[in-house]
Amino acid sequence: MALSAAARRRGQIVLLSISFLMYGGFFMVIPLVSVYFVERLGMAALVVGLALAMRQLLQQGTTLFGGALADRFGVRALIGAGVLIRAAGFVSLAWANTPGGLFAAMALSALGGALFDAPSKAAMAALTVERERAHYFAVNAVTSNLGMIVGPLVGALLIRYNFATVCMAAAACFAVIFGAVLLLPPIHVANSEQRMSFGLSLAFRDRTFVTYTALLMGYWFMWVQLSLSLPLVGEHITGSSDTVSLIYAFNAGLTVLLQYPILGLAERRLRPLPILVLGVALMALGLGSVAVVGSLPALLVCVGIFTIGTLLATPTQQTVAAALADPRALGSYFGVNALALAFGGSLGHVTGGLLIDTARRIGVPALPWLTFALVGLASAIGLAMLSDSL
Repeated sequence: MALSAAARRRGQIVLLSISFLMYGGFFMVIPLVSVYFVERLGMAALVVGLALAMRQLLQQGTTLFGGALADRFGVRALIGAGVLIRAAGFVSLAWANTPGGLFAAMALSALGGALFDAPSKAAMAALTVERERAHYFAVNAVTSNLGMIVGPLVGALLIRYNFATVCMAAAACFAVIFGAVLLLPPIHVANSEQRMSFGLSLAFRDRTFVTYTALLMGYWFMWVQLSLSLPLVGEHITGSSDTVSLIYAFNAGLTVLLQYPILGLAERRLRPLPILVLGVALMALGLGSVAVVGSLPALLVCVGIFTIGTLLATPTQQTVAAALADPRALGSYFGVNALALAFGGSLGHVTGGLLIDTARRIGVPALPWLTFALVGLASAIGLAMLSDSL
């Protein structure tokens, strides 16, 4: 049964509140993981990078099953179960002080995310019509980045007590989300009568969609440096963990202020896929420029360039995915699309940690940042070629 306009509007508002709490809770703790476990517990950056990569790979690699389950059983049950498991993961992270404990907590957190990630995106696509979808994804980007502002600031305040307090506060955010999920209207993202394998088969046979997903790996490879490499270089330059919250607040603040003007300006002149190409290229330029900085103001300029790129790329990559997806299986398509984050993000974490350790050992600090830039430019070129073929 089709939802009324009022029900769709209510669902859109609830999903925006869920996005705020998800990003606020997640970025309350995750940016501090690298600083806490590397700088305070003395673990190697590569070990922490591997743990973050494992979380990314496990979550996004199994998200396609969460999407398929949403096609079959609806989004509310999947999102509700996922946020409770994520909360349990953050509680366990509060007591982790060994590599094994860190990996276990990251795995539990990942399984929760695998259940709610694709269903949340599919629900947004299902509750919007094509003419308003780009606008809604832009609103969602602003809301999410408000969470990214509040989360790290709260984390920076709570870490003064201890890391466990940060983890428990983040877990509480996901417990609150469970209550919000109960307010969602019944959202159907596919025909519940179809087999779970139908949607996945449809998505994997879609050559254009699979190519698009593969090319997005470069975007996510760069994006995850916001939770590993940028916090580490910021802390290294200033000698203070407070720089982590400053970087996130600067990134998210620019998003809140500039998301509408920049995306609106781009949409008046370009189609969605060329906008994505431009955004990915700017992200590469921002990360590559870190190779030549040695002060916090210069680093923030690079973060600003990177952020402008994400303002263009982040909502647009969702808009393009929704446009390319078959409406008969939105959950499965968004689940398959999450593989870009699974592989690109995990490679970004592992490579980031490895390159930072290597750069410090051999005395070539520019090595990670030039590598990130090359990966991003390759992705932008590939997406430009795909745009020309459509």
